[in-house]
Amino acid sequence: MTRFNSGGGTEHRKARWLDSLRSDFRPFADRADAGRQLAERLRSLRGQDVVVLGLPRGGVPVAFEVAKALQAPLDVLLVRKLGVPFQPELAFGAIGEDDVRVLNDVVVSRAHLGADEMAAIEAKQRAELHRRAERFRGGHGPIPVRGRTAVIVDDGVATGATAKAACLVVRARGARRVVLAVPVGPDDIDARFAGYADDIVCVQTPAFFSAVGQAYRNFTQTSDDEVIALLDRARNEFADAAAVDAAPDPPLRDDEIRVPTGSVTVVGHLTIPENPTGIVVFAHGSGSSRHSPRNRYVAEVLNRSGLATLLFDLLTPAEERNRANVFDIELLARRLVDVTGWLTRQPDTASLPVGYFGASTGAGAALMAATDPEVTVAAVVSRGGRPDLAGEALTKVQVPTLLIVGGNDDIVLELNRQAASVIPAACEVKVVPRATHLFEEPGTLEQVAVLARDWFLNHLSRRAATTTS
Repeated sequence: MTRFNSGGGTEHRKARWLDSLRSDFRPFADRADAGRQLAERLRSLRGQDVVVLGLPRGGVPVAFEVAKALQAPLDVLLVRKLGVPFQPELAFGAIGEDDVRVLNDVVVSRAHLGADEMAAIEAKQRAELHRRAERFRGGHGPIPVRGRTAVIVDDGVATGATAKAACLVVRARGARRVVLAVPVGPDDIDARFAGYADDIVCVQTPAFFSAVGQAYRNFTQTSDDEVIALLDRARNEFADAAAVDAAPDPPLRDDEIRVPTGSVTVVGHLTIPENPTGIVVFAHGSGSSRHSPRNRYVAEVLNRSGLATLLFDLLTPAEERNRANVFDIELLARRLVDVTGWLTRQPDTASLPVGYFGASTGAGAALMAATDPEVTVAAVVSRGGRPDLAGEALTKVQVPTLLIVGGNDDIVLELNRQAASVIPAACEVKVVPRATHLFEEPGTLEQVAVLARDWFLNHLSRRAATTTS
């Protein structure tokens, strides 16, 4: 993670501490001034495929100045935190547009939240999200961020809860790189956002920081009408050309799909790049979905390497309400088999060798599905997985398998080593140093993506060569 702020050595920190004690320490005249100063720190992004996303309402005037300086498209980033009923400030997740949902499994478990309770909270917040989208954008749709650099802008960061949710939502929408840019924030902002943003740009980090408004001489509230006017100005004045997705090789397909499986239909997202050499089907972990930001990031890396990807929801929303289904590995494996069979019947994917990428409980389902005689699987990769949940099926795995585990994920690491000892096929355990279970530490998820990419390219290309020879 790259950090750009007003940091420095001991003398500089002492000067900042003295400045912060002065009542006149307000470096920004208003949000527009803050945006212009912030834009100076972001000049290196000009000319790149960037989308500037302002967090309404106060972040939008700042973001407007950044987008203007970068000649980049400007949009609002609509995020709603999902608060625990008895403690609304404690978020158990967040939602964004495109049906993106991110859950914090730890908070869900500790708060003893039921599926119906969570669904009711999400429905209320999603209604508010749709209301705001219509209010701010009118007839305009959201600007796509998939495969692009997303610069998230707010007027400052205090607790960071909303900005963290914004980073997760943007990642889930397929952003290639996430930059968090704010005029002011705490001096530990880089530590707070480790694993959330790829880069952090912060102009001022006062030694004693309690509220965003302390950095502004004019911090009046931004109105809905101001947000709408700034978005209109951005569309009309400087972002027409920049708003066009400049990706040189658009995918052949980048679609939401629906696949019948048993008595239900599951939803997924299929991406097929030019001249694909194989396809990787993702099996997400408990409490996650096809919008998993970590899986989406890995999928982007695979797409850029010529591999098609399918991320799909293993369960329907109704099935998710019964937590027992989340750990029904046989059911999840059956879903993988059915979806793989569907791929073999589609003209775009029928000839492509198939790999499975499983995370957490999804890894157990992927390994079990790989032993099913109805499918032919060329390789399996597990990220922080629970291969032990595949049970006796592990002794039947005949597919090259890579088990990626965090070095600090002690219990799961031991479970993976035990699984590797009973898998008869070629199997390797790769340990990512200093990583924990979710690979939130800077640079660790990137290592996962590279390991997975190389494993799939090696084994899927071999399968393709065997098939054609």
